[in-house]
Amino acid sequence: MAHSCQHGDSACSGATAHAEKHEDQLVHEQLRRIGHKFLVMSGKGGVGKSSVAAGLAVTLAHKGFKVGLLDVDLHGPSIPKILGVQGTFHVDDQKRLVPHALSENLHVVSIQLLLDDPDAAVIWRGPVKHGVIKQFIGQVHWGLLDYLIVDCPPGTGDEPLSIAQTIPDVHAVIVTTPQEIALQDVRKSINFCRQAHVPILGLVENMSVLVCPHCGKEVALFGAGGGLKTAERMHVHFLGSLPFDVRVVEAGDAGTTLNLVRAANGSYAEALIALTDQVIERCSPPSVVPDQKTPTEKSEVKSAMETGVLRIAVPVAEGRLCHHFGHCEKFVLVDVRGSQIQNRAEVTPPPHEPGLLPRWLADHGVGMVIAGGMGQRAIGLFEERGIRVLTGAPADDPQNLVQRYLEGTLECGANVCDH
Repeated sequence: MAHSCQHGDSACSGATAHAEKHEDQLVHEQLRRIGHKFLVMSGKGGVGKSSVAAGLAVTLAHKGFKVGLLDVDLHGPSIPKILGVQGTFHVDDQKRLVPHALSENLHVVSIQLLLDDPDAAVIWRGPVKHGVIKQFIGQVHWGLLDYLIVDCPPGTGDEPLSIAQTIPDVHAVIVTTPQEIALQDVRKSINFCRQAHVPILGLVENMSVLVCPHCGKEVALFGAGGGLKTAERMHVHFLGSLPFDVRVVEAGDAGTTLNLVRAANGSYAEALIALTDQVIERCSPPSVVPDQKTPTEKSEVKSAMETGVLRIAVPVAEGRLCHHFGHCEKFVLVDVRGSQIQNRAEVTPPPHEPGLLPRWLADHGVGMVIAGGMGQRAIGLFEERGIRVLTGAPADDPQNLVQRYLEGTLECGANVCDH
């Protein structure tokens, strides 16, 4: 039966636009509470992409980071099986989905957890997929996360495109095997990322060699060195190789991948830890400190660049947040690990010059700025350097602002310098 609108097409269009704007606000609100976002993708199926995504998530969580793992392989979700996730979602008092807590630091969301029958087929077209993916971000209570890892289906279809459009600062981790047919498809994934303006964190070569469990000899089942050669040819960073390990297959089928990684035993676990360390290092603030800084400033910057630390900058005047961002007296730099404040320091900015502060704060290892007001051009310059900006904050002690932000109780108003 056709729908008959009693309020007119314009009223329906207005309601739809309002709903979409509200959904976009929810997505934005969630994303600003998440540190690094990864899109794990591959050019073809069967390369172990989901196993890599799960292993990376588990290893990061084991290192003490708060991690969310989002499975958007809507037609063939495998993350719940790999990690042994069962049951359905809970809903909080704000009617948001609560991710499945696999451990204290690792939370999982998958379409599989919404299906009554795990063997049911999901038959959806592109627009529906896009809407579900936005809901999995905006209407899920992720909380504060250091990392969000998104496992996409193979190829360059609707799901990775929706992630690229929904998460502006997402970075791609591309998985391949050494064989040429996989490398041919992975080059398409690399070109997809470049056309969709998704920065590539690096390339992972999975199933690089089989290590014989009896004699320790390495057997190149799918060829050797193809991942590294492709990364060099396509000018992409090579994150590392993971060997073929029968125990990984067995753990995935049994849903005990979490225990396998926790054991940190064997060549696969060692390679996965090395890969994770590479990812962490490439996500850390730059370690190069300009020569013009004093020795004291250099040591302060270096201390904030420890792995897993987020440095938040707050412009201040007379000890409180200064609404005139470009003309503040000092910046208070607050170091946060997880949800805990670890350190606080003050630095005096250089004389005001258009476009200087984003570069100067990036050199100080800043990953986020809490401000009262800021011009759109300045916000764009910060975002280009991977620095998140939160505007509309009240004039308060900077450490109180950071603490309230971490607790989710910081109320922000309008951008008082929106020009």
